[in-house]
Amino acid sequence: MSDDSFMREVEEELRSDKVSEFWKKYKLLVIGGAIAIVVGTAGTGFYKSYKQGVAGESGDQFLSAVELSNDGKHDEAIAQLEVLGKEGVGEYPALAQIRLASELVKKGEAEKAVEAFDAIANDTNFNETLRNVARLRAGLILVDNGTYDQVSDRLQTMSETGKSFRHSARDGLGLSAWKHEKYEDALIWFQAILDDEGSPNGIRQRAGLMLQLLAGKGFAPDEPEEAS
Repeated sequence: MSDDSFMREVEEELRSDKVSEFWKKYKLLVIGGAIAIVVGTAGTGFYKSYKQGVAGESGDQFLSAVELSNDGKHDEAIAQLEVLGKEGVGEYPALAQIRLASELVKKGEAEKAVEAFDAIANDTNFNETLRNVARLRAGLILVDNGTYDQVSDRLQTMSETGKSFRHSARDGLGLSAWKHEKYEDALIWFQAILDDEGSPNGIRQRAGLMLQLLAGKGFAPDEPEEAS
């Protein structure tokens, strides 16, 4: 579907107030967009580290597993990542475990993937950035596979002002709140995205769209009082 046709359908849905139909039709696209941002950001950072010479043999093994995955050889990729997770050096055991959890997502094993990401997030042997990536991935998977409380348990602290992944965390919290009809919470999260000048364009546009949907349900920011 082209961007133009997508936006035309969105506008039609807004005009006719078919909010539930919109969510059924586009929820995978909306949630997928949030996950893609996180994966892309993390992947870029990891590749730069490799190019700077940090990798060595473990880096070669990691990239080999990624290539296997990209070729659709998921079982072979998983086997290689499991070895790297146990025998790798530097940050590559953590990267291998993150990628391994991602392979579980591709195989449709969301529950196991969340458990794997949670294990990384709670492992103090890994640095805080990788633990936060895992925490965020678990939360975003649960947007479509868990409760709002489960998403909040993982993303609430990450949404705070100044946190590196606050934009994606707020996005995930807002989408989960919307899905579970916690519209007041959804309004808070999406408005926070628009109020933050650092919010990426993709997340900002999605937040604006969701705020329009919320307005169609009667939920909108309070109007500022006029000075007397």
